[in-house]
Amino acid sequence: MIRFKKLNTALVSVIGLGITLGISLIIVIIMIFLLSKTPGNTIYYFFIGPFTNKYYFGNMLNTAVPLIFTGLGIAIAFKSSVFNLGGEGQVYGGALIATVVCLALPNASGFGGGILALIAAAAGGAVLAGLSGFFLMKWKTNELISSFLISGAIVLIINYFITGPLDDPNNSLLTTPKIAEQFRIMKIFPPSHLDLSVFFAIAAAVIVYFFMYRSHSGYEMRICGLNREFASYGGINVSRYLVLPMILSGLLHGLGGGLSIMGTYHACLKGVTANMGWNGIAVALIARNNPLGVLPAAVFFAYLDAGAKAAMLHSDVTFEIAQIVQAVIFFLVTAQGLYSFIQYRKRVTA
Repeated sequence: MIRFKKLNTALVSVIGLGITLGISLIIVIIMIFLLSKTPGNTIYYFFIGPFTNKYYFGNMLNTAVPLIFTGLGIAIAFKSSVFNLGGEGQVYGGALIATVVCLALPNASGFGGGILALIAAAAGGAVLAGLSGFFLMKWKTNELISSFLISGAIVLIINYFITGPLDDPNNSLLTTPKIAEQFRIMKIFPPSHLDLSVFFAIAAAVIVYFFMYRSHSGYEMRICGLNREFASYGGINVSRYLVLPMILSGLLHGLGGGLSIMGTYHACLKGVTANMGWNGIAVALIARNNPLGVLPAAVFFAYLDAGAKAAMLHSDVTFEIAQIVQAVIFFLVTAQGLYSFIQYRKRVTA
């Protein structure tokens, strides 16, 4: 009976998400008819464009890679009923740290130096998020506010380094020098930018799934997320699971930032994260905080981005209109998922 009730609840949740996505896509079509002089052509390239050639398709999958890491980071935090709102700064921090390590070791081996850069990037993200978890444990500081404020400060500090001490004088863009060739992750789907980091992202999703649902620590973490008072009575160290999920969340964000540098950009440009941290929240909400569900959710977001770009290139839709279309979809999907999360938090604290 209990299993049937859980199945029924999950089915209702999936149907609700499907309706939300369907409404979003209908609104997209309506907006295209209102804003485009060639709506048929625009709709074709928005929905079919990402699959018309290897370049578009590969870049779509490549865009999904950092979203998988940020979505996984948010999913871990949400499952413990803590809220990491500093993903943008953590991704950005991981990107800069990985760049600095690679630039500091220009003659290191690609494997050894690359691993060191990714470890440093992950550690940087873990520290930034872990601070909010520590403040929550020590002084009951709201982790949503503290993570957001820390992220905002970090973004400004990183911008200072990119446009100041680390700026490349030989480049007209606001960017650091490029990392050495041996640190760049191999491309696998030319002429697109898709590289081997897509397999790292899939592996990360599987590892996080097994941690959350097949490990003792993952079980305790989920119990704390459901009811901290109950978990405390059961002998679980609740304080640990105020900090650990934030550390793991930041670690995944930082790792995503490091991989984006070593796989795609090869230098840390100002604003290189392009809302990866914020979009990761929506990805996790679509996936219902399921690590394996993050994979298709991230691809869906990347598909929207690729479709908007294809429509912009091949029809009369401007970049701004394409951004509006994306924003409508992101708003509706995020609002639906956020509503579910708020209801969940109310049940936890009731």
